[in-house]
Amino acid sequence: MIIQISSAKINYEHFNQFDPVKKTMILLHGFTGSLEDWRSVSTSLDMSFNYIGIDLIGHGKSESPEEVEKYTTPEIIKQINDVLSHLSLNKIILLGYSMGGRTALNFAVKYPKKVEALILESTSPGIKDEKERETRIKKDEKLAKYIETHKIEEFAEFWINQDIFNTQRRFSDEKRRQIKLAKKKNDKTGLANSVREFGTGKMLLLFDHLQYINCKTLLITGELDEKFTGINKEMVKSFPHAEHKIIDNAGHNTHLEEHGKFAKHINEFLSDI
Repeated sequence: MIIQISSAKINYEHFNQFDPVKKTMILLHGFTGSLEDWRSVSTSLDMSFNYIGIDLIGHGKSESPEEVEKYTTPEIIKQINDVLSHLSLNKIILLGYSMGGRTALNFAVKYPKKVEALILESTSPGIKDEKERETRIKKDEKLAKYIETHKIEEFAEFWINQDIFNTQRRFSDEKRRQIKLAKKKNDKTGLANSVREFGTGKMLLLFDHLQYINCKTLLITGELDEKFTGINKEMVKSFPHAEHKIIDNAGHNTHLEEHGKFAKHINEFLSDI
């Protein structure tokens, strides 16, 4: 369902029959993804919860405005909060993957009382080193220009062949074709503006804020994604109530690469909520 909020039209969808008595999980996708990335995952999760996916601005069926200021961290967090207000949800379980994880983490920092539990898949709390952060901003700007100057088909091919997704080369040609087709449905303006204003380089450094997130927290990374597994091994020490699960035989996108193992960890985590 597409709704008009303060700064954009945002799409959300229920993955199961909504029951106001049940607790609700909000699922946030990664860069170049959409809420559809979670549909099959949600069918393997504990049905005693409501599951709702949101298309982040510039992705899926949500709007892709030209104004870059609508893609900043404060605006995206406000957009998520506006959707929750529309749904009359005062407290949620929040699950995010990669860019969606950064969104979830920023939301939990801004609205800690609204998050009952937090699940972060392959998520970074920001870049500590100033020079590394500046390098990342320049890299993201270069990527944004690439998106703008190439066909969406060319970018989709380029993106799925990034080193971080090397572990997905084991997929069949048909599965990789379906992944690429899904990414081609996104809008170039939305993707370029997302990477410009909501890339990791411009993200607020959140390491010092993790100690104040008191809700139960689950960090998930893939064994083969050494970079993010290392980041999360450091992150987990800062949360008051967090655990870190490393999924065997998985890279950056654990819910896509090892669907069953991912769902198992989520369901075990939900059993105590």
